[in-house]
Amino acid sequence: MANWKLTVEYDGTRYYGWQEQKNSRTVAGELRAAAEGLLSGPVEINGAGRTDAGVHALGQVVRLRTGSPRKRTEILHGLNDRLPPDINVVKVEEAHPAFDPRRDTVARYYLYQISTRRTAFAKRFVWWVKDRLDAPAMKRATQSLPGRHDFWRFCDKRTGEGSTIVVVNDVEFSRDGDLLLVRIGASHFLWKMVRRVVGALVEVGRGSLTVEEFDGLVDSPGKAASSFDIAAHTAPPSGLFLERVVYDENEKPGPLAAAFPVRRF
Repeated sequence: MANWKLTVEYDGTRYYGWQEQKNSRTVAGELRAAAEGLLSGPVEINGAGRTDAGVHALGQVVRLRTGSPRKRTEILHGLNDRLPPDINVVKVEEAHPAFDPRRDTVARYYLYQISTRRTAFAKRFVWWVKDRLDAPAMKRATQSLPGRHDFWRFCDKRTGEGSTIVVVNDVEFSRDGDLLLVRIGASHFLWKMVRRVVGALVEVGRGSLTVEEFDGLVDSPGKAASSFDIAAHTAPPSGLFLERVVYDENEKPGPLAAAFPVRRF
């Protein structure tokens, strides 16, 4: 069996998430169809993360396992020739037979883009918030996120999902043109966790939630800690990107920058 490590980028707007599902168009389903067409037989496809419907990726990592030998360049160009234009294989590398793109991950980084103005070109890749936002307050609120926390308030648990404790390695917040950027790096992520964190941060920016109240949502284990409805303020998927998947503890995600800049006027 040949094992390949693929780095894939995609615009998730038209897809019902990464994971294959019956009667739904997904990124993994499109990749499988392209691979089976190229390799003339069944393949195994496993991704590093399950992005939700409408969520994008700059660096999804995929293991492709096949019994049909090919050269690296044949895999790269053959897949891209068969994939739709909103899915692209950026890199193809040989992988160890034991490589598991999900279990071998050291950290994943998600990027969220909030636009402070209406944009004609980047609307599929941002959340446009019409209200004026207090960016310094939002940045202060992010300081409570790094560390080991129980994020049960910020997730929508799937059936059978285990612990809601997540170790957040790093959080960055900055402005890039007319965008506010939030990058979160963690050992793993819970379903809808990043979108709900961003949604709460925007409420801090609007002034309807204080920095101290946000801190309490992160650190308080009791159900009575706050009446704030986190689920009702879940950020839309359009602004979210799986930015990078890291397999080496010494590897860094690089400078925080917009995936699709929105020029500031």
